[in-house]
Amino acid sequence: MEDEQAVAAVERAMVEIRRSQTRRALQRLAAGADPGVPAPLDPALFGVIDAVEEGEGAVTVTSVADRLGVDQPRASRLVARAVEAGLVRRVADPDDGRRSTLELTALGAEHAERVHRFRREVFGAAMRGWPERDRREFARLLTAFVTELGARHRGTGDG
Repeated sequence: MEDEQAVAAVERAMVEIRRSQTRRALQRLAAGADPGVPAPLDPALFGVIDAVEEGEGAVTVTSVADRLGVDQPRASRLVARAVEAGLVRRVADPDDGRRSTLELTALGAEHAERVHRFRREVFGAAMRGWPERDRREFARLLTAFVTELGARHRGTGDG
């Protein structure tokens, strides 16, 4: 019974995290940022920047679609917007001239760093009153949870 309660508590917490990380919620938080912070990036492009940045090896529209959990046409439109905004560039794949890979531009990398800094400030503020050992333990457990969840999503989990 305790295990069921723990899993239910995790479910409720994950729903709340998802709600707090929506585009609208992030926009509201960003609006309260320092006046010296440049205008926020179109939140629809946060995911594209994250997906391109986290890629190891060749990042394609297909890999962006997989990382964002959207279909190929939606990923194509989002990538096109990111290219148009100067955040991402298409580069000819040296191994296959028929396809292109994606990489962040200098502007895209600057936005990525700004978004990381903003998120870390938000998350740090939420844990500000926690003892250091609790922050480290939370980071360890959350990372393990997300790793296992991702592995199961990709069909490579143990269970």
